[in-house]
Amino acid sequence: MELAGKVAIVTGGNGGLGRRICEALARAGCHVAVVYARSREPAEEVAAALRGLGVKSEAVPCDLADPAAVTAMVDAVERAFGRIDILVNDAAYNKWIPFPDLDALTLEDWQTILTINLTGPMLTTKAVAPAMRRQGGGRIVNISSVAGLSPSGSSIPYAVSKAGLIHLTKCMAVALAPEVLVNCVAPGYIEDTRATSNLDPAYRQRSRDTALLKRAADKDDIADQVVAFCRTESITGQTIAIDAGRVFH
Repeated sequence: MELAGKVAIVTGGNGGLGRRICEALARAGCHVAVVYARSREPAEEVAAALRGLGVKSEAVPCDLADPAAVTAMVDAVERAFGRIDILVNDAAYNKWIPFPDLDALTLEDWQTILTINLTGPMLTTKAVAPAMRRQGGGRIVNISSVAGLSPSGSSIPYAVSKAGLIHLTKCMAVALAPEVLVNCVAPGYIEDTRATSNLDPAYRQRSRDTALLKRAADKDDIADQVVAFCRTESITGQTIAIDAGRVFH
């Protein structure tokens, strides 16, 4: 798909990885709706920076756990930009809960993490699908994690939510074919994000040490793969791990 002039929605676009994704899409010529939950000022800052790259961009608030709010957000983007071609489900929530500490794993944590990380992408995908189908095509890229490929990560619910997102990618690829292509990127440990700051320091060091390349995954590599999935004409239902060599699948 030619990206110049296309319109992208990026949830969590104000985060460390989300901003890189927004910038990569803007450099490819996409107009970008930067979707945020609570941090309006950082989202406005990202949108202003994208406008400096010569594309249209607005910060758009949305509670991704609220179906009505998701529908309203998508409608607002379509009114403001005129179309919707790309959805990147980057927004996520994590909390450090060691796997063996089941007493620390509360139902509230489970429900919050699953709702934001898995139900949210399901709702946004359903909401954008009609517009993409009317236009005759679209691209959806989910941001999972290598925690969804192996029993690892910040907590059990986080790992389960990211595994679910990988399978949701496959299921939505079936549901939305042939007009809409749905793919997934599974990053490994990355630095300088809100999610990273929630991890135990020893876990962060271990993540670097156990990678074959002995370093964190590169955010720009991940953003570039998102752009590649938006351009593709023949890949759907696939997940690629970008993790400096930690997980093989």
